[in-house]
Amino acid sequence: MERPCSAQSTSGLRGDYEAAAADYTVVQDCAAYTPDMHDRWRRLYARQSALAGQYAAPQFLSGLQRLDCAHAIPDFDQAGHILEEATGWRLVAVPGFIPDACFFAHLAGRRFPVTYWLREERELDYLVEPDVFHDFFGHVPMLLDPVFADFMAAYGKAGERATAMGALDMLARIYWYTVEFGLIDQGAGLRAFGAGLVSSAGEIVHSVESPQPLRLQFDAVRILRTAYHIDAFQSCYFVLDSLEQLMGDLVALDFGPIYAAWRDSAPLPPDRIVDGDRIYVPQPAVEWVR
Repeated sequence: MERPCSAQSTSGLRGDYEAAAADYTVVQDCAAYTPDMHDRWRRLYARQSALAGQYAAPQFLSGLQRLDCAHAIPDFDQAGHILEEATGWRLVAVPGFIPDACFFAHLAGRRFPVTYWLREERELDYLVEPDVFHDFFGHVPMLLDPVFADFMAAYGKAGERATAMGALDMLARIYWYTVEFGLIDQGAGLRAFGAGLVSSAGEIVHSVESPQPLRLQFDAVRILRTAYHIDAFQSCYFVLDSLEQLMGDLVALDFGPIYAAWRDSAPLPPDRIVDGDRIYVPQPAVEWVR
């Protein structure tokens, strides 16, 4: 989940909060991107799209192909037209982390906030805050899938209730373990769909191939109660059988009693098996058809 951040870099185009409107949106000045920035984007795209071809979910790959953004930092308005026709979403440029209430409002209105600046050369392999590559390459392709797009809007609408009940940390875990670090097995093997995975050269491989992390079958209540790592590869992943589970298991769930029961309890360690856990077992192989 996006969070406010008071310490912003002044390097290049980075973090111009003074130019932001009340909803933290800014104008994406495409002319300000330099040839070096576009070249950096192309190299990042080439590396991650090759890895995505091996490890990413078909829905992500289909969306990435439709966006056709391999050659330059994309224009958010142009990409937004593709999104709007497909799922009713638009893109809005933001300077970086934005406050929770504003983030939820954008999602509920089918507006996805995309950071407009690109990481520096020294940050190609590790970045402490989202940039345009993470936000666009990682998140936007999945918004072309109707089921995922509906889930994201529903997630945005859930923010007001979580805020009122003092349970934002719990709701943030849903975002973390699905939108950012979600895995799926639709019968063609384990695949990544979370933006934090598909935009990471190291963790996309780790999440699918490494024997080290705990992989659990998707369980909404377990996720709401589970801590996560912000500065290391995840030690636990939750695996969907289908994107429809996001709507069936989450949107239909009454979060209120769960918040009330667990919001004041310490979260479960992410690498510890507890009673009721269902360890992920690969599904029988089937041909995935869109």
